[in-house]
Amino acid sequence: MNIPENLRKILFVCHGNICRSPMAEFVMKDLLAKAGITDVSVESAALRTDEIGNDIHYGTRGILVKYGIPFVRRAAWQLTAAKVSEYDMVVGMDAYNIADLKRLVYPEDMGKVFKMLELTGSSRDVADPWFTGNFEAIYEDVLAGCTAILESIIKDRS
Repeated sequence: MNIPENLRKILFVCHGNICRSPMAEFVMKDLLAKAGITDVSVESAALRTDEIGNDIHYGTRGILVKYGIPFVRRAAWQLTAAKVSEYDMVVGMDAYNIADLKRLVYPEDMGKVFKMLELTGSSRDVADPWFTGNFEAIYEDVLAGCTAILESIIKDRS
């Protein structure tokens, strides 16, 4: 899967924006900082309204603390079609997220939409820990996807 060149703004999305997408946001920010890349911004958003205004789930917070990944308090917000145009890349976590994005995103922006683990060559979904409770497995998948993005950014700049 071809990651867009000259990435400057990345958006991670999931159902409620309290578990997977904020984990990806902060993991990606940490990887970029460690690589000395300061001109790429990263955010995360919800595709549904269930958790709007809520902070990160305690399971996600626990993983970020465990691995020493910096994070800040935040409030979940819902993505709109108009907002997608501000990003170079929009990454969903599972097939349901991609289906939501296909309904939401303007046709000219669909080329920006990717499923997280497809970036690693896998067709698997990043499972929703709301149902599985397995935040460690989510972290491993998120780290793999974010690492693939980072490697692409580094390659693009060399």
